[in-house]
Amino acid sequence: MDKLGVGFIGSGFVARFHTLSWTGIRNAEIAAIYNVREGSARQLSRLAESLGVGKPKVYTDLREMLSDPSVNAVWIVNPNFMRLEVVRAIAEEASQGKTNIVGVCCEKPLARTVDEAEEMVRLIEKTGLLHGYLEDQVFAPSVTRAREAVWKYGAKYSGRPYLARAAEEHGGPHSAWFWNPQLSGGGVLLDMTCHSLEASRYMLINPDKPKDSLKPLVVQSTIASLKWTREPYLSKVKRDFGVDYGRTPAEDYALTLVVYEDEDGSLVLSEARTSWSFVGPGLRLTFEVLGPEYSVTINSLQQELSVFFSRNIKAPPTEEFVEKQAAEQGLMPIIPNEAITYGYQDENRYMVDCFLKGAQPEENWMDGLLVTQLMMAAYMSAEKGRRIKFNPGALRGYKPKVHLGEWEPKSIVEAE
Repeated sequence: MDKLGVGFIGSGFVARFHTLSWTGIRNAEIAAIYNVREGSARQLSRLAESLGVGKPKVYTDLREMLSDPSVNAVWIVNPNFMRLEVVRAIAEEASQGKTNIVGVCCEKPLARTVDEAEEMVRLIEKTGLLHGYLEDQVFAPSVTRAREAVWKYGAKYSGRPYLARAAEEHGGPHSAWFWNPQLSGGGVLLDMTCHSLEASRYMLINPDKPKDSLKPLVVQSTIASLKWTREPYLSKVKRDFGVDYGRTPAEDYALTLVVYEDEDGSLVLSEARTSWSFVGPGLRLTFEVLGPEYSVTINSLQQELSVFFSRNIKAPPTEEFVEKQAAEQGLMPIIPNEAITYGYQDENRYMVDCFLKGAQPEENWMDGLLVTQLMMAAYMSAEKGRRIKFNPGALRGYKPKVHLGEWEPKSIVEAE
């Protein structure tokens, strides 16, 4: 295959980032977009055409898109609660030979529970399709370059890194389904800790060893609702998104510690901190790696470009300068190309190259499954008020209380 035709399943916020990134992708085009909301799909299709990255056909019937001979791979970028059914449809069409698809990519998180994730992996592996896990942060240029420096110089001359920290923080999501934990599956832990867990694990894995050389042993987590169950924010969620957070709240802060055993039997740690209650210029991504004689620090808001607007400028709300932008006055950082900075372009280029070569991506659904297991262990730890041993088998059948609509924010002061 010389060129890959990609179909997007979903056309929302993250699908737009993938479309913007496609200007840096060779030997592939966006061939089709599926969404039951035809207007949304057509809007994204027009953007893709304006960027010169394809002339996507619009579908409101998923199976019809999957049978389009110009679609050779699909990117699952629709909401969490729809993904399992989508994968069932893909597996059925592929097993019956009704599609030309060779590979499937799925956005983070892979699933809302371990049961969902395991079923998705089983279905796709049964078809023999290639699969990639779209965790953009492990493809972010600053992260990949940092990892290279850590292992090529720091680890080589003084010893492996023993602590990795990753954080993602902003003021809250855009779409109503994110705020409904019974749909989304959770709050900020499910939405963003998936990023931070995988980014910190990526930093700690010896690139000369297999991924499973780093084994999770213990997980400890605390979750809290710091902002959005207070007034006036409680009323704002109900007014803007139609969700009663007083009845079914979700966490807007999560701190998760994972203890790993490395290839030599030593212990190394990762810390993941995520928040929907951060007040700042916009989305902030931070990473740190510590080793015996070195450290690495990354902060996405420390850019070489910034703008200042005085109080006399009354601009309407925008996200022109940074995702989740929180102000239109004062000194603000500008991220020149977010699709590159956050890793979307490099991850999509990598997935396309793998599919064209018929090679299984290294960042795949097994990684997505592990991240889901770690997140469910984190929820379980938070509910129990103590650290727990990492035991994937014990997580089958488990749904967090947040997901079930049974979580009480004040429970963080309780412990077994």
